[in-house]
Amino acid sequence: METFVIVLLVLAVIFLMMGITVVRQGHVYTVERFGRFTHAAHPGFNFIVPFVDRVGRKINMMEQVLDIPGQEIITKDNAMVGVDAVVFFQVLDAAKAAYEVSDLYVAIMQITTTNLRTVMGSMDLDETLSKRDDINGRLLGVVDHATSPWGVKITRVEVKDIRPPADISNAMARQMKAEREKRAQILEAEGLRAAEILRAEGEKQGAILQAEGRREAAFRDAEAREREAEAEAKATTMVSDAIASSGTQALNYFIAQKYTDAISQFATSPNAKTILFPVEATQLIGTLGGIGELAKDALASEKGK
Repeated sequence: METFVIVLLVLAVIFLMMGITVVRQGHVYTVERFGRFTHAAHPGFNFIVPFVDRVGRKINMMEQVLDIPGQEIITKDNAMVGVDAVVFFQVLDAAKAAYEVSDLYVAIMQITTTNLRTVMGSMDLDETLSKRDDINGRLLGVVDHATSPWGVKITRVEVKDIRPPADISNAMARQMKAEREKRAQILEAEGLRAAEILRAEGEKQGAILQAEGRREAAFRDAEAREREAEAEAKATTMVSDAIASSGTQALNYFIAQKYTDAISQFATSPNAKTILFPVEATQLIGTLGGIGELAKDALASEKGK
């Protein structure tokens, strides 16, 4: 009798041990009773009925990354490009992920590949190379909508690499080089243009300053000539007044003075070795005599005063 009780206790312990299920963090186990889903076992300690219930699928509830293998896609303008992509997703409903689709990973990969061909096939090569964010956004919307019945949330879809054909890559490299050379030539031409403008401005300012200098010099010359003319006119007036008051004696005085200055210049000239006086030089004595008479009259008039 005691042996039977011990056996029952041992069997009870084994039965309880078989029913204990520990679920790891980040996972959810589906529990099936006679092959039918009954509930989901969440992380921690769970008990199921041995021989009646069993763990069906172990679903990873953490965000996962699925790599989409490279493939060749024909664009709208018939260019063949190679594309690699990656999908980030997270399971929100373990039961749907386990029983609504046969192989979740293969299904996500295939639906992403198909829609990747559809999206990029509707775009030109230039658009596929320049509008990667648009491609990612369109893929995210389409794939997330398609996988929502499976209890999956697509968080991100990223196109990793787009490889155009070799000939197109070479053409693009040549185009980029031509564009850079064009920009360099434009910058060089703009620099030369700016230098010419500055040089022209400098020459213009120089010409203006030179013209202003010439105008100032001409003004000064005219002012000097004007003053010289005024002095000459004043001197002429004084001579005329002297002639008018003294008669021919004053006139003889001025003539004799000019004649004497001219003879002195002949005498002091380094090239003059012989001086020939004209016949009229004999009249110089008479002129000097007239000067003497003019001087006497002037002295007599001074004494009379």
